Amino acid sequence: MLQNREGQSVPKVTFKTRAGDAWVERTSDEIFRGRTVVVFGLPGAYTPTCSSSHVPRFNELADTLKRNGVDEVLCVSVNDAFVMNQWQTDQKADRITFLPDGNGEFSEKMGMLVDKSDLGFGKRSWRYSMLVRDSVIEKMFIERDQPGDPFEVSDADTMLRYINPGAKQPEVAFLFTRVGCPHCARAKALLQKHGVTYEEAVVGVQVTSRAVRAAVNQSTVPQIFIDGRYIGGADELERYYANRSTAAGV
Repeated sequence: MLQNREGQSVPKVTFKTRAGDAWVERTSDEIFRGRTVVVFGLPGAYTPTCSSSHVPRFNELADTLKRNGVDEVLCVSVNDAFVMNQWQTDQKADRITFLPDGNGEFSEKMGMLVDKSDLGFGKRSWRYSMLVRDSVIEKMFIERDQPGDPFEVSDADTMLRYINPGAKQPEVAFLFTRVGCPHCARAKALLQKHGVTYEEAVVGVQVTSRAVRAAVNQSTVPQIFIDGRYIGGADELERYYANRSTAAGV
């Protein structure tokens, strides 16, 4: 039976983590005492929903959560430290902390340890998220207790709305670029200046020029999208931010 532990203290455990070639122990007191922490638990490293949705969105919103009073965002899974470290590297999730719960001790004490033997997983964490203030669990979002792997309420956006319903969402950009393109470099520098996270598809490496033409009917790069809106090239991006500054009276 899954347990909602709102109002209770987080379990006292010691997490066995790895930093470089050394074992590093982190205790519950060190992590939670006197701090505001968001935790999200999930079934396993490299599993589909965890890798495609749960971790990436928390990583995207980590800085926004921190601007709204959160000291650290933790991903907890019943995996060992080596697997968790490699998964974090592969996910490029440098804004959040991956905590290995290798023996399932934390998940069990949270009432979130479930049997996934039908999948060959053994005991794993149920999917949930929680907000902890000074070691006390203020809020938990627990996925419904049903077969499969539901993912409806433990996401990063739900947590951010709980902490601050009016929080501004960070912009996300996508670019088509080429190696050595000075206009691409100018566009990326401008996005970085405005704190915009971006991903790029390098023409000739990851995609062909046909992809650019199919997307925007253009053959030049960069070609830039922000939050699903087509911006254009580097010059259009400069005008986009200039117009925003004018509208804001800057």
